[in-house]
Amino acid sequence: MDWKPDIPRWQQVYEIIEARIADGTYPPGEQLPGVLALHAEFGIAQMTARRVLSELRDAGLAQMQPGIGTFVTELPKP
Repeated sequence: MDWKPDIPRWQQVYEIIEARIADGTYPPGEQLPGVLALHAEFGIAQMTARRVLSELRDAGLAQMQPGIGTFVTELPKP
């Protein structure tokens, strides 16, 4: 992965996952990769991966189900 030095890594990974949600790679109801999967795919720290998932939740793009995982939310139709 070619990281942009002036943008935090969590934000760069967030934007990738956000784009995957937008393009349907992760459709509504789909489980998102977890902390360990994000860590493995992007080579980021587990705390950074947790931040990505937390930011997705805060943006309303995902909802966390403790002990189960993080899922793409059903987006309202335009």
